[in-house]
Amino acid sequence: MRASDYLGPRGPLEAALERYEHRPSQMAMADAVEEALRHRGVCLVEAGTGTGKTLAYLVPAILSGQRVVVSTGTRALQDQIMSQDLPFLERHLGVSFDAACLKGLSNYLCLRRFEAFKRSAAAGVAPLSRQLPVIESFRQRSASGQRSDLRELEEGAAAWAYVQSGSDTRIGQKCTYYESCFVTKARRAADAADVLVVNHHLFFADLAMRGPHGGQVLPDYDAVIFDEAHQVEDVATQFFGTQVSTGRIERLARDAEAVLVSGGGDEKPARRLRDAGEAFFLALPDTNESRATLPREVFDDALEARFFALDDALEALGAHCRLKRTDGAARAGARAMSGESLGQMARRAGAMRDDLARIADGAGSRAVPWIGRRGRGVTIGVSPVSVGDVLRRELFEKTESVVLTSATLTTAGSGEASPFRFLKQRLGIDFEVDEFALPSPFDYGAQAGLYLARDLPEPRDPRFLMLAAEEVLSLVDITGGGAFVLCTSRRAMHALAQDCRPVLHDRKHPVLVQGEAPKASLLERFRQAGDAVLFATASFWEGIDVPGSALRLVIIDKLPFSVPSDPLVQARCENLEAQGGKPFMELLVPQAALSLKQGFGRLIRSRRDRGIVALLDSRVLKKGYGRVFLDSLPPASRCHSLDEARAFWASISGH
Repeated sequence: MRASDYLGPRGPLEAALERYEHRPSQMAMADAVEEALRHRGVCLVEAGTGTGKTLAYLVPAILSGQRVVVSTGTRALQDQIMSQDLPFLERHLGVSFDAACLKGLSNYLCLRRFEAFKRSAAAGVAPLSRQLPVIESFRQRSASGQRSDLRELEEGAAAWAYVQSGSDTRIGQKCTYYESCFVTKARRAADAADVLVVNHHLFFADLAMRGPHGGQVLPDYDAVIFDEAHQVEDVATQFFGTQVSTGRIERLARDAEAVLVSGGGDEKPARRLRDAGEAFFLALPDTNESRATLPREVFDDALEARFFALDDALEALGAHCRLKRTDGAARAGARAMSGESLGQMARRAGAMRDDLARIADGAGSRAVPWIGRRGRGVTIGVSPVSVGDVLRRELFEKTESVVLTSATLTTAGSGEASPFRFLKQRLGIDFEVDEFALPSPFDYGAQAGLYLARDLPEPRDPRFLMLAAEEVLSLVDITGGGAFVLCTSRRAMHALAQDCRPVLHDRKHPVLVQGEAPKASLLERFRQAGDAVLFATASFWEGIDVPGSALRLVIIDKLPFSVPSDPLVQARCENLEAQGGKPFMELLVPQAALSLKQGFGRLIRSRRDRGIVALLDSRVLKKGYGRVFLDSLPPASRCHSLDEARAFWASISGH
């Protein structure tokens, strides 16, 4: 039997699925993935929402007899595959297989750090003292030690930072807790798995570490399937670059201080590091941008002196930890344990020195140094202008089979070229691959309306936000709430929420704003209310699933172009222009078109869903490039006025 036979009519899964639907696109995708795994190829599959792509790649992966890594863009999809899809297939496929899940180390409780935290002075200070018993109870009952299972501890709880595992905190086999360690157990399960489910961040962290002088997190594998593959370039860029933050320095200083004190040593080197780090980061140029260029010229005499002071502090900490470890090498018990921790502190200090040097020397045609600010934290880093070459060399040439799938991989406007052209260029795919653009089973013309606000001024107009707020209120009135208002900036989100809130409250609509509560809590309140209005930014544009009538209106404030001042965007535009390309049409427009498709995709999640997507950016109708955006979207019914939108809603809702 082919993989598609298991999914098709009269297949073993038909009787097992409560509401089985014959999906030709799902069967076509299963055949495509099966061929890629069998013939050791690269396969691109855009599978529209509702295709059932998860089963379409899991079934051939299981049947292949190979070790297949499934890499997802979100932990939510990772959890869904492990808790729902794979158990279902294990019960009904009639084929035995082993599956395992690995997440980034920060998702696991570290038993050694937890015990050290309990003995520390910090454990007696609120709110940490209140969170400690919650973690203790979790430790006793949890089989996996995963943060996602610790629902009693609120998102962002301070205590987790003290007890989580991490690549820079693990000691390895010499750790007293190695055999009972949650990470050890997870990695052993991964070593035995036929299907290993990870996320993109872990996959590319592993890929960046592999090599003659590196290490690896994942076991060797035959094939990899990327779900939510539109995220691959951005995630790969993070892990083939380097970052040092105020938080990273503070964690090293805090951990080193605790180890030195517990070992009866002098904690002054850790304090010196903290002071040097603070002095260096305070001297960096200020910026209002989330990420700005960090040119080599900013390292004037004063900043360079602070840079060298930070480097000296790291060197001194490393040397002190190595010396203390040597002094206590012959000792047993807690002292020996402290010796392993001291060695780890020395390695972390050395790695940070290397990263800082790479950032300071990072300017060039292939890399961009930058500075970013988020809240009180500051990060400096260096990122590759392009990851195409490294992906071709380290991924596509070294992995037997690679499948990339998502609901959003293609863009219009490529002429006679492949609709996957943009994705292929960004990922370094300049060789022959199999390509499939499979339609969604949904009837978008009957299920969804696309309202285009032709009369609003362009977003740069000072009147735009005020008039956009009026448009939001009119659209919410049509559907009676149940709306996401997706914004391209936090400024726009807060402005629209502030202008709309009084009227929405008068109309008895719950108003939810990203940042006012944890994401999961906001979504739960939105689903339960049924008529709420949620104002949000980028993190709600994708990976959010609200099927049913609770979400019946998605409003997008403007076309989601990348921030033009972002140093990485600037460098990529300059690089493309130097090669004779047209950055706006060949990079910025297709990139934004893919993001817009993701935003649109929040609305229709099942055959029963009905609703309207509204785009408030009139440029999509007035500019020549607007055609690329419109042709890239699903074929929803067009509405060019509020009256048309009201009539469409009445026709599909019965109101």
